[in-house]
Amino acid sequence: EIMPLLTRYHIKMGLMYFILALFMGIALVAQPLLNLSPYVSTLRPVFFHFLVVGWVTQIIIGVAHWMFPKRSKEKPRGNVVMGWSAFIFLNVGLILRGFGEPLSVMYSQSIWAWALVLSAILQVIAGWLFVINIWGRVKER
Repeated sequence: EIMPLLTRYHIKMGLMYFILALFMGIALVAQPLLNLSPYVSTLRPVFFHFLVVGWVTQIIIGVAHWMFPKRSKEKPRGNVVMGWSAFIFLNVGLILRGFGEPLSVMYSQSIWAWALVLSAILQVIAGWLFVINIWGRVKER
């Protein structure tokens, strides 16, 4: 069976977040050694978020979308719009987190603090959309 397009997008985006997190990890470790900007430390929460949500969670979602039992012949992987909406909300939320976290520290009392709130809301909605969409596929043979 061919890997579904949504699965490929989740896995490729997950791999991209993994690479981004690795670069952030290098910058965080190198900061004291190379006397980098103190703002590099604002990447620490983004590093963990990209690693856990961007990479691990997104790969899990993509593989679950592909491998879980089919729902029906008409809609084998559930609601397509809900699946893509979860993907978009998750990744827009992650991108907002990536910019919002360091910029809200650098510019206190800024709009970037609200970007973090929106980021969290989008990621929670994405999680619920994924769970609702895949729930019916968790079944016995």
